[in-house]
Amino acid sequence: MSTKAPKTTKTPGSKFVKWLWILFCSPVLIIFLLVILITTGAFGPLPKVDELLNPKNSLATVVYSGDMKILGKYYSENRVNVNYAQLDSDLVKALVATEDARFYEHSGVDIKALGRSASGIFTGGSRGGGSTITQQLAKMMFPRNEKLSKPALVIRKMKEWVIAARLEKLYTKDEIMTLYLNKFDFLNLAVGVKSASQIYFGRTQDSLKIEQAAMLIGMAKNPSLFNPIRHPDTTLHRRNVVLNQMVKYGYLTKQKYDSLKTLPLGLSFHPEDHNDGLAPYFREYLRDNFMKSWCEKHINPATGKPYNIYKDGLRIYTTIDSRMQKYAEEAVYEHMQDLQRLFNKDLAKKKNYPFAWNVNKQEIDNIMNSSIKRSDRYRAAKRAGMSESEIVASFNKPVQMTVYSLRGDIDTTMTPFDSIKYYKSFLQTGFMTMEPQTGYVKAWVGGINHKHFKYDHVKVSRRQVGSTFKPFVYALAIQEGLSPCYQVPNVKTCIELPDGKNWCPNNSDGPNSKLDGKMLTLKKALANSVNYVTAFIMKKYGPTAVVQLTRRLGVTSEIPEVPSICLGTADINVFEMVAANSTFANKGQYIEPTFITRIEDKNGKVLEEFIPKTDEVFSEERAYVMIQLMRGVVDGGTGSRLRSRHKLMNQIAGKTGTTQKNADGWFIGLTPELVGGAWVGGEDRSIHFNSMVEGQGASMALPIWGKFFSKVYADKTLKVSKGDFPRPKQLDPNLELDCSVYDSQDTEGTLDINEFE
Repeated sequence: MSTKAPKTTKTPGSKFVKWLWILFCSPVLIIFLLVILITTGAFGPLPKVDELLNPKNSLATVVYSGDMKILGKYYSENRVNVNYAQLDSDLVKALVATEDARFYEHSGVDIKALGRSASGIFTGGSRGGGSTITQQLAKMMFPRNEKLSKPALVIRKMKEWVIAARLEKLYTKDEIMTLYLNKFDFLNLAVGVKSASQIYFGRTQDSLKIEQAAMLIGMAKNPSLFNPIRHPDTTLHRRNVVLNQMVKYGYLTKQKYDSLKTLPLGLSFHPEDHNDGLAPYFREYLRDNFMKSWCEKHINPATGKPYNIYKDGLRIYTTIDSRMQKYAEEAVYEHMQDLQRLFNKDLAKKKNYPFAWNVNKQEIDNIMNSSIKRSDRYRAAKRAGMSESEIVASFNKPVQMTVYSLRGDIDTTMTPFDSIKYYKSFLQTGFMTMEPQTGYVKAWVGGINHKHFKYDHVKVSRRQVGSTFKPFVYALAIQEGLSPCYQVPNVKTCIELPDGKNWCPNNSDGPNSKLDGKMLTLKKALANSVNYVTAFIMKKYGPTAVVQLTRRLGVTSEIPEVPSICLGTADINVFEMVAANSTFANKGQYIEPTFITRIEDKNGKVLEEFIPKTDEVFSEERAYVMIQLMRGVVDGGTGSRLRSRHKLMNQIAGKTGTTQKNADGWFIGLTPELVGGAWVGGEDRSIHFNSMVEGQGASMALPIWGKFFSKVYADKTLKVSKGDFPRPKQLDPNLELDCSVYDSQDTEGTLDINEFE
């Protein structure tokens, strides 16, 4: 007898359970299948391993001073990467507590957080975001298209899961944390935590206070909403939320939180602008001239293209000393403020404001028309297709504008035409100092205000140098064997020109000088900037020899081979004049000015080191003799204000310079350790002081030098001594240096000048 198994009867409840399991497992299975398909590239390519290991970030090029201060940056994104060890620990704790409490437990995707987020959707209440720090990093590294459909957005979100998981395999947790903080955009040109710390608090990212770190991390939720500049109250509330989260996860005590939450944001906002900070003229010259050319010649192996100064994170190490640069800018500001006030009083008396009284209307019209056509407004009008008459009319129509003033920027209304005249009324300046032994440029001030006057007057501008050219003429005489005590009659010298005419320059102090007709030593003649004696030397050796010597001193500016160059008619820049005079302080060896020591890539690999070119122009003996000649300028000549007004009593050699009608004022000063040069003048040569008293180099330029060196000597950390110029071990006895016995004699120059040829 056979027995049959009893039939199992399906209950309605078991069918329900089956469908319930199907409904529960299907989404998981679908998600699993989608992830597999995404991984295989079915929904578009994923970043390759190389892209994950070498993410394409635009890194700012950083310019460092010689004492390792950041002078500035060049960037498309203001980002400078740091490593994990350079992060403040409170930054890390705050980020974990606020954005991803299980950061150290998951592998890129936090299932619990996703579940919490999903349940919030079904229940209608927010339960927190499901994105981990790693997922947020994936989103930053490979940004979404913001206009995605909902299905596409789901796929994109799942792609970020896959990328996050891969990032976790390729990087350690510390590295992921660092990548995140380096990548995040904190707004206000602050990309990455290093820039954000500096811009918002004026601090480095490893020296933040807890509340400062909390504010920056609070911005991660929504930087636009929690922007401390636009929404300080909202940002303060968000900062306290972050601090509370740190309490929740044990990173901060409740007692500490209670004291911190009452503190204000405490911002020290330093928005980065290429017009601000130290050495803006130097940085702009470095960017627009030197680095532009350098990048064109050097290929980045990572891209196969020339280096990009805005994206490749170069590190430029300069010779500028941040302390000296600060003192130079202070000296320029202090003197030029006082000088401009004096000049404004002078301008008030002029009918041709701001031009000199003897400039005719035609000259003024030509200058103004030329300035108008060089302006950005004119070029923009031309591009817009405006006619010449329409452009002229627009320049005579009052508009609102912000202009520079001695009291700071002011908002006003004036015509563009009048604004051009207004800006021409400001005197300009250029100042540079360098070490004569190394060639290192230590300070560079190219103007009075880089925001409003961008033209650099150190390297770019060239102006007539006046009597500061005379030391080169005298150096030729010394090189040819004349002694500093060699005497010449102070009488007019005429030099015949190729066209048969005679060139017979006068002395700058007029025909009735108390020195006229006297026998003068070369030392006294240079100290008093006597044109007659300078012309005598020029006649003796000729302009070709003078130009050849000047070329060896590093001057590349155009110098015509005519006799008048001995009085400084050539246009030369401050950069070349300081370098040329440094040869005397460097024992006769010319050394090319250097403002960069090396350039590195973003990883610290040295791409190029810079060694200055040198040339032995004079013997140490002859160079020392020239120093003694130029000391006479300061000890009892046109540069004596350094003694009387600035109380600088150490050994200083120098030369003042003033061009015709006081259009340019110069001073070049030499010490054993530093050589500096200053120029002051109007934008146009027709803008100048009427009086020689205010318009000479000793009044216009010398005070900048005096103020700068007073500040340098007062700063003992710079260790710039007031020592003497080193005397050569052997000195030709025929090269007399003490000319006092000759200079004290009141003898007339009775000999004909031609007898001295």
